[in-house]
Amino acid sequence: MAGGNLSRKIVAQNRKARHDYFIEDTLEAGLVLLGTEVSAMRAGQASLGDSYADFRGKEIFLINSHIATYQSASRFNHEPLRLRKLLLHRREMEKLRGKLQRDGYTLVPLSLYFNERGRAKIELGLARGRRQRDKREREKTRDWERQRARLLRDRN
Repeated sequence: MAGGNLSRKIVAQNRKARHDYFIEDTLEAGLVLLGTEVSAMRAGQASLGDSYADFRGKEIFLINSHIATYQSASRFNHEPLRLRKLLLHRREMEKLRGKLQRDGYTLVPLSLYFNERGRAKIELGLARGRRQRDKREREKTRDWERQRARLLRDRN
């Protein structure tokens, strides 16, 4: 994915993903959404907590993502945890299918946002799971870096 778009409005982020997985590559995908879902997202009512993306037949879907029901909608509201189809080029999908099946990767959503044209997009990470000891090791190094910075700052 291209470097940091400044004009994108982030709706939801999955901060836990970078802690639980080694993110090896990222890609951007479009979403097929209903009108009430778009309105709820614009109001910031979305969560990517335990969600992931996977193939169902020849298409790829976002599973377990939560977009709250839109309060102003009447009976035409959406189901908060429904499957949402992701829009990718066929070549990208075939490459992903190979990695997911053969190499044991997982597709983890990293952030949900509106791009500069107002389209809902999702940033997906091609990830491998982290082991518990990797998480502990990473936490130790982060603590040490924080402590070292504090010591250097206090010394000066």
